[in-house]
Amino acid sequence: MNTNNTDPIGLAIQTYSKNKKPFDIIVHADLCEDDIIPIEVLFRTFEEMPEAEKLALSKAKGRILDVGAGAGVHSLELMDRGFSVRAIDISPGAVDFMKSQQIDAVNSSFLTFKDGKFDTILMLMNGIGVVGKLSNLKKALEHAKKLLNKGGALYCDSSDIKYLYEEEDGSYWLDLVTEYYGNFRFQMSYKQAKSAWFDWLYVDYDSLHKEALGCGFSCRKIFDNENHYLAELILI
Repeated sequence: MNTNNTDPIGLAIQTYSKNKKPFDIIVHADLCEDDIIPIEVLFRTFEEMPEAEKLALSKAKGRILDVGAGAGVHSLELMDRGFSVRAIDISPGAVDFMKSQQIDAVNSSFLTFKDGKFDTILMLMNGIGVVGKLSNLKKALEHAKKLLNKGGALYCDSSDIKYLYEEEDGSYWLDLVTEYYGNFRFQMSYKQAKSAWFDWLYVDYDSLHKEALGCGFSCRKIFDNENHYLAELILI
């Protein structure tokens, strides 16, 4: 397996798979305080997954594309259920690890992936965020259409993070210079490895719904927990 100093996710996955010693992935943000991703989260069992993920997996059908697959926990669960799954991730180390687990994995971003047609696309763990910015959402949904068979479904979850800007009096402070309040920039680090800064989108459901309808999908919210939701987009 290969890792490098610009692939913190890959290094974290491969290191934990060997020694099972927890060591957090640090997420640096441009607009808020640093956060962490406990490495154990990337190796969770089906029983340990949140309800939104369990629901998405229960809805999956046919040939499945797992976007941003990480260590492949969703892919493995679906393979155990007898589905044909292809996993993609931009982390070379993650892809190498998934291949070692007999997962059909490809080192690719979502927007550049063009190999095959699918009945289900999964973008979980705030997975729609890979599109980067709200201005990229339409392009990403149009690309998903090209990858889906007619009647196929895209399942994605995200969060409306407007609450981060809420003032004590209930009003909201928003930077009118920015395109959209859910556009973030992050950098990840794990031990000596550090990624480049990258764009990540947290999109409110109404904005997702509007773009989905405009791209020829039906769209409905099938799970809602405070500010977090799971959406089902079906290609009409």
